[in-house]
Amino acid sequence: MDLISSSQIRAARVLLGWTQQELAEAAEVSLNAVARLEQEKGDARMGTLTKIVQALERGGVEFLPSSDGKGPGVRLKRPTKSR
Repeated sequence: MDLISSSQIRAARVLLGWTQQELAEAAEVSLNAVARLEQEKGDARMGTLTKIVQALERGGVEFLPSSDGKGPGVRLKRPTKSR
């Protein structure tokens, strides 16, 4: 997994319209872990970060790496067309 920043986590959560509590529940981590990660207070455990990123991706966001001189980002995934 590429390193995901605290600002990307926060932006992804907001894009989904989730509260920190909703993210914590979706990721099965504590509310304090989400709050500390978003506020960049201390280092998050890799396992906690992985759970949070996976929950956000399941929720419908895609994390974007830095490229072409642009910083990292996040966007909503395109919905797949059903046939």
